[in-house]
Amino acid sequence: MPAKKILSHKLEPPMLAAFVRHLRAEEREENTILKYSRYTNEFITWLDGRAVTKTVVVEWKEELQTAGKFAPATINAKLASINAFFKFAGWDDCRVKALRLQRRMFRDPGRELSKAEYMRLVQAAYDRGDERLALIMETICGTGIRVSEVQYITVEAVKQGRTSIRLKGKVRTIILPGKLCKKLSKYIRKNKIASGEIFLTESGRGMSRRQIWAAMKSVCKAAGVAASKVFPHNLRHLFAQAYYTVYHDIVKLADMLGHSSIETTRIYLISTGREHARQMDKLGLVT
Repeated sequence: MPAKKILSHKLEPPMLAAFVRHLRAEEREENTILKYSRYTNEFITWLDGRAVTKTVVVEWKEELQTAGKFAPATINAKLASINAFFKFAGWDDCRVKALRLQRRMFRDPGRELSKAEYMRLVQAAYDRGDERLALIMETICGTGIRVSEVQYITVEAVKQGRTSIRLKGKVRTIILPGKLCKKLSKYIRKNKIASGEIFLTESGRGMSRRQIWAAMKSVCKAAGVAASKVFPHNLRHLFAQAYYTVYHDIVKLADMLGHSSIETTRIYLISTGREHARQMDKLGLVT
């Protein structure tokens, strides 16, 4: 029986630019495009001019695992990026399987932001005179939106008490709490913002994810909160946990967060090991 022919492909740098154009044509989120581009370029650098075969891709996958520098989820993100590229290029013979990950039982307490810590962050921003940052944090945490969705908080949205967010080919409506609308309305009048986005830089542009992230980190010390806990996505997690604790409606929560799968929402509700231990103690099964 003749040996199976191994297919090989030449990956040229211009193909990466074409891949990026393809992702934009598919209306992928900008952060997804940047991630796919970065990881595919990383793979190109690692190839060092070699042809692409399934064997070579598996070799890269094994190196990522044995290096000890990357979490399994990060490795899977890298593999997903090059698999997306291979699909675009028509190189389905090169695609590899993701690592099988066991569902996480507990969240790292070193990254768990409590409500009390969140309140201290907001107060630290107000105390520093940074009302914009304080309101950004209250808006993200009070509605559960992504940091990339802050751009949809506009003068018009505050007047209507709701905003429509268009992302990944889907549109969802987010209700803005009354108390938040009052604060935002006052901020709008104070800063004489006529229309459009509310949270702007000094140059009049919408604040980027990186700028919001850096601003949050800048108040960690004053708030007495570990920097490892302070990043925009943690505010979204806190919203999810607070909502579920009060209403226990994971289906509605998934809709509010814009998740296509409830399994994604479940990740947001993972408790810390300490909380799980307290729950086990309450069972009263050990005398």
